[in-house]
This record gives sequence, structure tokens and C-alpha cells, in this order.
Amino acid sequence: MDLQSKLDLVRKGSVLEVLTEDDLKSLFETKTHPTHYIGFEISGKVHLGTGLCTALKIKDFVAAGIKPTIFLADYHAYLNGKLGGDLEKIQLVARGYFKSAMYASLLCAGLSEEQAKSVKFVMGSELYAEKSLDYWSDVMHVSKDTTLKRMLRCTTIMGRTESDTLPASATLYPAMQVADVWALEADIAQAGMDQRKVHVLAREVADKLKKPKVVAVHGSLLSGLLGPGKRMDAGPHPASNADAPAADADALMIANKMSKSNPDSCIFVHDAEAEITRKLKKAYCPEKVVEDNPIVQMAETFVLRERPLQIERPEKFGGNLEIASARELHSIYSAGKLHPMDLKNAVSRELISMLKPARDYFAKHPQLLEQAL
Repeated sequence: MDLQSKLDLVRKGSVLEVLTEDDLKSLFETKTHPTHYIGFEISGKVHLGTGLCTALKIKDFVAAGIKPTIFLADYHAYLNGKLGGDLEKIQLVARGYFKSAMYASLLCAGLSEEQAKSVKFVMGSELYAEKSLDYWSDVMHVSKDTTLKRMLRCTTIMGRTESDTLPASATLYPAMQVADVWALEADIAQAGMDQRKVHVLAREVADKLKKPKVVAVHGSLLSGLLGPGKRMDAGPHPASNADAPAADADALMIANKMSKSNPDSCIFVHDAEAEITRKLKKAYCPEKVVEDNPIVQMAETFVLRERPLQIERPEKFGGNLEIASARELHSIYSAGKLHPMDLKNAVSRELISMLKPARDYFAKHPQLLEQAL
């Protein structure tokens, strides 16, 4: 595969930025199989934003010859109080349910069983035991070379705002995430835009600490189904405008994203067909409005990146319709030529089909699903 094709694969889909394009190009020029990682706290059921979005991007990375790793951040989840702050439960769920849900998501994205099994899973606590003093030395050096104010700004990577009441251990979290990149020997770090601050920090301290500078690939966050600011555990979101302070912008991003804390705000990768249909029917999808429309975003993210979206409707309502691109969808929908329910039905049909491997997997392994309840 030529260089340009590899670059296009990395940028494909919902990717918003690559830090930096020049570094990515140099990486491909010097390595045939660069290494990648994306990390997750272990915090319950896997929804589309965590599972399918990640899997589709990993599919692109695999096609480009990149070797992917999914990092199971058990210590990070413990520091952030996930699953009641029970480290043993976090590790049990990580090794069982969560790893299985991510594997099933890879199958949903279209990877073969062989390709899905080639994706490496690494448990944070096991990596730290292996690296021992080297890892914690890196955490110490990053902490020493970073101001407390900046560390607090970086705590938005935990899904918190700077105004939240945080334990002192929260200031360890960003330094650990920077050190994770080096411990995993990752050339590429993949994440949503909510992780941007810590990747910028990792790149900035790399030279001083004589570490390789990671290429960061950031994608858009998948919006919650209930509309802007409707995440159950987030407060009222601030107005979105160009003059809003950075903290407000972070709060807006946190409030809008898909959240497992409210099951009706998201679709889990193993949801039953009827549950997918029910959730999408009641989802926020105002007529003629494209901006902040989760159904439009899902059509773009899960269908139009790969193939045209097929709209099935009676002749009296315009007949069947094939939409070839996101631009065409925006044009048709904003002009009122596509009814919200017709769009919802099409997206529901596509997701039900895509997620079948996950439903089948957990039908065979129901005990794993019980771990996440």
C-alpha cells in the first residue's frame, strides 16, 4: 500500500485532527508496522461510542498496516471511582465482560476473527508490574515538569470539569496517561477530542524527557440520543460560542457525549433489536436540523463512511431513496425532504444488522454480560 493510501486511512471517518500530519508521514516512512493504542477506563457496559466507533477506526489502522492495542486502564478507573472504586471488580470486568465486548465490537466493524484476535489487549496494572520503577519514574518526571494548574486542566480527560470536587489522586491521572504511551511503546495514540489535552502534554514533555513524540489521532465524540446537554449525570451545559472559556467548552463536550449512566441516551453494542428500535424512535432528531442531531451523526459515522444509506419509504412519501454521502444527507435533511422517522428507521435497520455479532456473542456467553450489571 502506498503512503498516501495509509495517510487517508488514518484520517478516514470521524477523525478531526492528527498531531501532526508531518509526524504521521515520517512515521510511515520509517516504520512498516507502527504501533497504536487506545485506552479505556473500565466503567460498565460498552456503548457505540466506546465499542463500534473504536472498532471502525481500528479497522482502518489494521488496513494501513498498524498494529493496534486496546489498553484496559484498571488503575485509572480506580482513581476515578468507577464501579464503586472496587479495584477487584474493575479487574474482573476488564478481563471478562469489557474485553469480550470490545472483541465483539471488532467483529461488528467487519474484522475477521483472525484480525480481531490479533488486536492486543493490555491490562494497566500488569503493564505497571512489568515496567516497575521505569513506569513510576516517568510518572514522577512528567509530574515534576508540569504545573499543578495544567494538571487540573487535564482532569477533563476523566470526564470531569475543572470545577468538580476531585480527590488529590486525580492529579496523578494525566501523568500516568502520558507514561502509558511510553510504557506501551506506542507510535500512535487514538482517542476522542476529550483526551486532546493529555496528548498535547505528552508531546510537549517528550523532548525534555528524551522520549519519542507520539502521533495523536483525535476523533469526534458520539452524541447522546436525548439531545444536547441531556446526559443524565451532567449539569446544564453552557452556551456554545467562540468566546466561551475553555472550561465551558470542556463541560459542553462532556455533557453532550453518549453516556452509559443513562441507558436511554445510548445504544449498547449488545442491545436487543427491539431495544435499538425503541431507543432510536424516542431519540432527539428535530426536523430539518442537522447540527447536534445524533441520528444524522450515527448515519454518517456508521453507514456513510462505508456505503450509501438506503431509505425505505412508501411511494406516497417519496419512495425509496439512496443517500451516497454525508453532504447529500445534510442537504436533503435540512431541506425537509427526509422525515425524521424515515431516517431513524434506516439507521435502526443498519445498526441492528451491524451489531448482530455482538448479540450473538453474548447470547453464547451470558455470564459475561452479568458482570457489567
